[in-house]
Amino acid sequence: MQKQHAIAIIDSGVGGLTVAREVMRQLPQEQIIYFGDNARCPYGSRDPEEIRYFCLQMVDFLSQYPLKALVIACNTATAVALEDLRERLNIPVLGVIEPGARAALSASRSGRIGVIGTETTIRTAAYERALRRIHPELYVVGKACPAFVPLVEQQLQHTEEAVRIVKETLAPLHQYDLDTLILGCTHYPLLTSLIAEAMGETVTLISSAEETARELSMLLSLQDSLATARGDGVEHHFYTSGDDVTFRNIGEAWFGCHINVQRKILEKAPNF
Repeated sequence: MQKQHAIAIIDSGVGGLTVAREVMRQLPQEQIIYFGDNARCPYGSRDPEEIRYFCLQMVDFLSQYPLKALVIACNTATAVALEDLRERLNIPVLGVIEPGARAALSASRSGRIGVIGTETTIRTAAYERALRRIHPELYVVGKACPAFVPLVEQQLQHTEEAVRIVKETLAPLHQYDLDTLILGCTHYPLLTSLIAEAMGETVTLISSAEETARELSMLLSLQDSLATARGDGVEHHFYTSGDDVTFRNIGEAWFGCHINVQRKILEKAPNF
């Protein structure tokens, strides 16, 4: 495995940029090739086989680059496609669920943990299984929040409508006396301030981005695959199947710098 090969990151849209930013912060010499499937976002209510197909399409496109690792930055895709991609690819494949679960366990004082995510992520109970594999006695409650991803993708997170939707959606969680809440979708960190306000200061919010980047760093280090300094700097590549202007606006606001974004239309999936 070549040290200078790139790290691929795939997501249903812009949410995975929260993971990409953390990878760039922790591993500044690594090149990132990112694909956001904005045209078919959100994934949360789609058929699992359809999601697997979408992931394979993105990976197939990114394979034009020499890659040394793949990060599935979408919780929904991680829940349904992680093992399949691990079997198909000869590079390490990381998801965001296991790292997020470990971070929540470290943060929780009472063992009462909530998980918010897409309908598919919550339905598969992927976080609950990951948490209880480590600590079987945990109290875990999940809540699907299907309206959250569209708020981010449509750049509505700073509106009064977003405040109302987040508050009303999360209100039922107050009855469970949680001390930790996993943001089980990589879009949700872009709503952090609204979620924090709705949940209150006694609840710790967990994003899997930091822990995923840390796990990636450890894996590449163990394999002696960390990139060395690049004399001409690092050039990242961002692709979207949707509106490249909207993607660029969200990405540049999140990264605080200019990014180059190209649109790539993927072929229509078979009927599932």
